Amino acid sequence: MKQLNLFVFGTLLIAGVAVAHTNVQNAAVKARMAAMSGIAAEMKTLGQMTKGATAFDRDAARAAANAIADHSAATPELFEAEETDPKSEAKALIWANFDDFTSKAGELEAVALGLANSIDSADDLGPAMSALGATCKSCHTKYRQ
Repeated sequence: MKQLNLFVFGTLLIAGVAVAHTNVQNAAVKARMAAMSGIAAEMKTLGQMTKGATAFDRDAARAAANAIADHSAATPELFEAEETDPKSEAKALIWANFDDFTSKAGELEAVALGLANSIDSADDLGPAMSALGATCKSCHTKYRQ
């Protein structure tokens, strides 16, 4: 059930990102949204394998985790400047607590890198999605509108 909830969370995240990108004017905000969309796309890849909609592919799963780590590593730089746009979902709290925000990005990077080196079978996907989802949620709950 927990895996299903994380899959639903990921699906809603992807749908929300698609709507949020419409008519974004600020280039910095657009770049941040693109990076978050990249994470969402990789979560979808893992989620599809987790629920059995696509066959487990060890290399693809590890590549997805690596891509999530790469996007996470880039997140602090993308948010460094306090840029805004009416379509942005970033809370101003990010810049008030930038050290915590970057720490959360680092946590996601570390979790994703660990998974990129440890996913060996379909049985590993449920725990991987739980770990990634919890890390994403810890940041989104605090820093995303």
